Amino acid sequence: MTNNYEDIDKALNIESSIVEVEKSIQNLDIVSSKPDDIRKDYEYTRANLYSLIEKGQEAINGIMELAGEGGSPRAYEVAGQLIKSVADTTDKLIDLQKKLKDVEEDVVKTTSNVTNNAVFVGSTSELQKLLKQGFLNNKDKL
Repeated sequence: MTNNYEDIDKALNIESSIVEVEKSIQNLDIVSSKPDDIRKDYEYTRANLYSLIEKGQEAINGIMELAGEGGSPRAYEVAGQLIKSVADTTDKLIDLQKKLKDVEEDVVKTTSNVTNNAVFVGSTSELQKLLKQGFLNNKDKL
C-alpha cells in the first residue's frame, strides 16, 4: 500500500506505516426506564436539592456574619449571589415536582388507551331507515 505522506515522512526523517483496523459494530441495548427507576431518580435528585439548599443557607448565614463584622461590599455582593443561588435551587425543587407529575400522567395516559369502533355494514338507505327508527324510538322514551 502506498503512503500518501511520503513527503512529510522525508521532511521529518521518520518512517510511518498505515495500519488498517477492523471496524466492529456493537449492538447497543436500549434500556427503557421503569417507574421504579423514575421514582429512585426523583428521590435522589430531591435529596441532593435539599442538601444544596441547606448548605447554601449555612453559607449565607456565615457570609452575612462576615459582612456584618467587616462591612466589606464584596462580602455583601457574595451574600446576594448566594441568596440568588439558593432561591434558584428551591425553584428547581418545585420544577422537579412538576416534572414528576407530568411523567406519571404520561404513564397513565399511555396505558389506558381503549378504542371502540362501531362499523355499519350496509347501504345508505338502510342506514337512514335505522336512524329514523332510532329517532322515533327515542322520542317515545322522552
